[in-house]
Amino acid sequence: MLTLESAKLFLKHNPALTVSVLEKESGLPKGTLSQGLLGSRNLNANHLTKLEPILNKYGYMEGLYTKARVIAVINHKGGVGKTTTTSSLGAALASRGFRVLLVDLDPQGNLSQILGVEQPKYQVAQALLTDAPLPVVRISENLSLAPSDLELADAEVQLILKVGGDLRLKNKLRPLLPDFDYVLIDCPPSLGKLTTSAMNAANSCLITLLPEISAVKGVDSLLSRYMEVKENLNSELVIDGIVFTMVKKNTVHDGIKENVRQTVPCKIFNTQIKHLIDYQKSQVMQMPINAFAGNSEASKNYDDFCEEYIAYLQIVK
Repeated sequence: MLTLESAKLFLKHNPALTVSVLEKESGLPKGTLSQGLLGSRNLNANHLTKLEPILNKYGYMEGLYTKARVIAVINHKGGVGKTTTTSSLGAALASRGFRVLLVDLDPQGNLSQILGVEQPKYQVAQALLTDAPLPVVRISENLSLAPSDLELADAEVQLILKVGGDLRLKNKLRPLLPDFDYVLIDCPPSLGKLTTSAMNAANSCLITLLPEISAVKGVDSLLSRYMEVKENLNSELVIDGIVFTMVKKNTVHDGIKENVRQTVPCKIFNTQIKHLIDYQKSQVMQMPINAFAGNSEASKNYDDFCEEYIAYLQIVK
């Protein structure tokens, strides 16, 4: 049966649905649903019974959002915006009220550093190699981090020899999934054990792609590794799509983007992340872009991408 909390969660994931239309279609008195969502009144069983078939029409199913969607942000080339996308998309989701966990799975620890967590006492590496749980550090409201540093590089070597090495991240994440709406994993610039572990733990992959020849040439290898993981480890893994990052307005980038659209068999998101200095400035200040410069073009880039991504995921679901 529909509850007020499940209705809130569904509408949070589907921002295009307007409360006034839902009230009208379900026959609820004007203002009833809006007040219920704001917490100024309770919705009784009769209200929820009327509302449930209307939400069903728009895709609601019981248990739809009871566990987090786990997304591996991948590309085996460095410097293509994986970490910036993980932190900025995660912060944009958190600002919309979603509970977000960021997992730093890059031994360089850049995600942890730009969020102000350096030399963490408890980190991902310990959880992967011992019985310790995955550490969760609160960054801000709705945004948390599982941090890492160079210790993770040694852990990757040991994981190769450990029984169930590919499954350990998935197993450590499992008890945390009911506590979050989204888990974003920042993967290292390689196709090694850590990236494979992330893809095995994930529901889907998001590919960040710099529109330059050196980055595009590696897409075939990336897609081949995805297929290997899907066929042998995680049959439900999907690729959500490609987001272009660090985009410059010139004919070279325009030509490469068009070539990718024509030749790569993946969804290409419409929103493009531009090459803007504010991303680097925010990292120096150890703040997500929306906290550093919320009204900037850089912040709007990821805000727009967040809206497009959420809308796309509802179509997938």
